[in-house]
Amino acid sequence: MSITFHELAYKVIKDEKRPLTVSEIWSIAQSKGYDKELVTKGKTPSHTLGAKLYIDVRDNPDSDFIATGERPKKFILRSLLENIGTKILDVQVSEKPQKFEYLEKDIHPFLVYYGFYYLKSYLKTIRHSKSEKKGFGEWVHPDIVGCYFPFSDWKDEVVEVSSMIGNTAIKLLSFELKRELSISNLREAFFQSVSNSSWANESYLAATKIDEDDEFRNELKRLSTSFGIGIVRIDIEDPDSTEVIFPARSKDFVDWETVNKLAGINPDFREFLRRIKIDISSREIRRELYDRVFEKEDLVNLLAKRK
Repeated sequence: MSITFHELAYKVIKDEKRPLTVSEIWSIAQSKGYDKELVTKGKTPSHTLGAKLYIDVRDNPDSDFIATGERPKKFILRSLLENIGTKILDVQVSEKPQKFEYLEKDIHPFLVYYGFYYLKSYLKTIRHSKSEKKGFGEWVHPDIVGCYFPFSDWKDEVVEVSSMIGNTAIKLLSFELKRELSISNLREAFFQSVSNSSWANESYLAATKIDEDDEFRNELKRLSTSFGIGIVRIDIEDPDSTEVIFPARSKDFVDWETVNKLAGINPDFREFLRRIKIDISSREIRRELYDRVFEKEDLVNLLAKRK
C-alpha cells in the first residue's frame, strides 16, 4: 500500500513518540522501510519531506504536526502533546506567514545602493508591466539588471585593446528580488532566478529575510553552487551591512539569444542596453540615467515612512 510524505512522517513520529528533525524522520523511515511505500520520491525525498512539513505547519491551523525549537526545528504530533504534556521546549504552533510592511518594489533602492557602492555597478529596474509577454512564459523578466564598467579600473589603452579583441571586461548582472527566502518559497524563487537571470555574466537572488535554519541554509548553498546563482541578504536597517552570503559564478559569455528576447518584449531592458552602448562609446557613464542611488540616511527613511 502506498503512502504520502505526510503519512510517512505521521507514522514515524507516532512510533517514536518524541519531536524529530526532518533528517531524523527520514532516517527512521528508511530503517523501517516506510520510504519504499512512498507514492513518489523524487531526486531529493528528504528535502521534499521537509518542505511539505514546513508548509503544512505554517499554513494549516489544523495540521497534525507542531514545530518545536529553532536550530534544528523539530516536529511532533499534536495528538501526542495531550499525552506527554506541554513541557516540550519552544513549541511553536502553526507558524504564520511573515507579514511585511513593505513591498518588493520598496527594497529595490537598497539593492541599487549595494550594487553601486559594493559591486561597482549601475542598476536599472525592469518593470514587468511594460512588457509584451504574449508567446513567452511567466518567468522571463529579471527584477533588476546592472552593468559593471571597467573604465575607472583600467587605463584607456587597456580598454581600447581589450575592445579590439572582443573582451572588454564589461559585466552584465541580473537580480531576482524577494522579501523573504524560506523553505516555503525556495524552489519557486530559485528556479525563477535561473529562468530570469542565467543569461547574465553574474546572476543573483536577493532577499531581506533569509531563513537561518541549518537544513534550509544547506539546501540554499547546494542550489547556489549547482546553478551559480549568488545569494544576497539585503539589510534594510543598515544598507552597508548588506552582503553576498553565497557568491555568484561569474561567466565569460552572455546568452545573447535570451538578451535579444528580453529586448524584444521589454522597453526598459531595451533602454538599458541602449544606455550601455552610449556609455561605452563615450566612456562617460551617465549615473543619473540609471536607477537613483540614494544616500544611506535617505534610503532608511524611505522605508521608515511606510511603517
